Amino acid sequence: MLDKRLLDILVCPVTKAPLEWRAEHNELWCRASRLAYPVRDGIPVMLEDEARSLSDEELGPARG
Repeated sequence: MLDKRLLDILVCPVTKAPLEWRAEHNELWCRASRLAYPVRDGIPVMLEDEARSLSDEELGPARG
């Protein structure tokens, strides 16, 4: 689990939009850029080159 304080300050490096923690994937998701950033050993890897693209199926309806 990522620290809530860290999650509150991290944003997508591409769009500056907020991120969603997805524990089941160990990733931080950005709906705006449609990218998933990996978290390795508890450290978010906030590099566009390391992110993977999110599919329509993964994004589904917006979570509120």
